[in-house]
Amino acid sequence: MASLDQYSRIVIKIGSSLLVDGETGKLRLNWLKSLSKDIYELKKKNKDVIVVSSGAIALGRVILGMISEKPPLEESQAAAAVGQIRLARAYEEILAPHNITAAQVLVTLEDSQNRQRYLNSRATFEQLLSLGVVPIVNENDTVATEEIKYGDNDRLAAQVAVTVGADLVVLLSDVDGLYTSDPSLNENAKHIPEVLNIDSEIEVMGGDAKSLISRGGMKTKIMAAKLATAGGASLVIMEGSMFNPIGNLGSGVKCTWFRPKEGPQAARKSWISSMKSLGKITIDSGAEKALNLGKSLLPAGVTDVIGDFERGDPVQISSLTGNYIAIGLSRYSSTEAKKLIGVQLIEIENILGYPARTALVHRDDMAK
Repeated sequence: MASLDQYSRIVIKIGSSLLVDGETGKLRLNWLKSLSKDIYELKKKNKDVIVVSSGAIALGRVILGMISEKPPLEESQAAAAVGQIRLARAYEEILAPHNITAAQVLVTLEDSQNRQRYLNSRATFEQLLSLGVVPIVNENDTVATEEIKYGDNDRLAAQVAVTVGADLVVLLSDVDGLYTSDPSLNENAKHIPEVLNIDSEIEVMGGDAKSLISRGGMKTKIMAAKLATAGGASLVIMEGSMFNPIGNLGSGVKCTWFRPKEGPQAARKSWISSMKSLGKITIDSGAEKALNLGKSLLPAGVTDVIGDFERGDPVQISSLTGNYIAIGLSRYSSTEAKKLIGVQLIEIENILGYPARTALVHRDDMAK
């Protein structure tokens, strides 16, 4: 996997047509076991791995004997509820022989659009990854309505990558990359191995999903690439039906790479710095010195809190003399932050009445 050595946090998206046999509706367990070996090899190299997996609705429909091609929302939600159990158990069983723990994480579009929920999701992912766990992510189809759905796992994978600061997204699909036009309709269509800029010409090359159990086509993959690269992650589209697909990717299999202009950390800092602050936090010289050394802002260094803001809102951080230092996402509301002015960490729980987060503004959520 030499070509993957530069990446440290990898999101792997698995399409339904790869995971579920189209004729029997059953899991392709031998393929899934080969993927678990790939994940094991990545973990041996100290890489964080997150899997975004389709398949819950497809599995649930078979178990429940549903036959309609376009089922109503409540029928799909019921299928998802049943299928999720089978899917989670399958990942647990295929990773266990490698001593890898799997965790199920169900999300909706609201989890990334709402800053408080976004920070909660990010914190949960970070904790799981720090413990060596492989999160298995899927859209929470059992509760999501059309208004709060991603609608496809290509974009979900890209959003997860942006949330956790991943530097690579691998879309395992039933196509081997992007072509100038649909190769099944145009024999002269040319494969595009690398895209450095997603312009209007690239965007019009998308098509629709062909499989009855798939929800995403090339259009959604290009949209996912646009989101991922804007967040600083590379994204690759590859045909994933062969055994050990990630190992094959590292060996140079045919695919299409989308490249970002900057890394995930720089992209995140740019995103935060573009926000309008909703409050102001003044800090003492000791805290200012700590921030200049790349550390997080702790409540003990705060001298004043101005404004009305909620957890996850952007706040300006200023020195005692009023000079601008940084902008960051607060991990406390203004009401909580005002109670914690100058407070040591061991005192926080007694003051608030519940377990506390360490930082008022974490260094990963801060831009200067």
